[in-house]
Amino acid sequence: MQSKIVVITGAAGALGRIVADRALTDGASVAAIDHGHNDIPATPQRLQIGGVDLSDASQATKAIGDVVAKLGRIDVLINIAGAFKFETVADGNNESWEAMHRLNLLTALNTSRAAIPHLVKSSAGRIVNIGAIGALEAGGGMGPYAASKAGVHRLTEALAAELKGKITVNAVLPSTIDTSANRRDMPNADFSKWVTPDELASVILFLASDAASAITGALVPVRGRV
Repeated sequence: MQSKIVVITGAAGALGRIVADRALTDGASVAAIDHGHNDIPATPQRLQIGGVDLSDASQATKAIGDVVAKLGRIDVLINIAGAFKFETVADGNNESWEAMHRLNLLTALNTSRAAIPHLVKSSAGRIVNIGAIGALEAGGGMGPYAASKAGVHRLTEALAAELKGKITVNAVLPSTIDTSANRRDMPNADFSKWVTPDELASVILFLASDAASAITGALVPVRGRV
């Protein structure tokens, strides 16, 4: 990752922070984009862009333009921004399906579309998306989330086909990620079986690296010990 310009969405979240820190440690410069504002100070190697609704295409385009204006180019886009909601079909409503579609799929779509003209100029352009093992076969209550993440899987495959020979596009598919929020929501689970953010970051950054130049269109399960 040495000297690469890496854009990370959802950078204020538990996974986004770890990926950003690991990329910086590996020698990259990072543009950290998020809907909220975080308390991590900007540095010459870390550009902070908060208050961005990436489900709005115009805001995604502006954020990417700001990155290029300040850092000069983009080599890697890591789409982590997203959300989760558990809701059964019978007891739910369309608003939940629309929200998951907007927060999980449109954020990745809009940011990828905005970044592609810059990524194809890189000698090693990469997009890494975050899908979900739970979208391979949806369980009860997982409909809205699984449908939106399945869309991320298909987006990944379509982009890989359309951009073959120009950049690589892959997705990692985690099981449950070991975060404080998930521990709070599932207090009786066996946390030792979950995927840690650091373990997931290792796979993400591998796919973003020069070592993964021959891999594109892959949906990589990261199950942990589940």
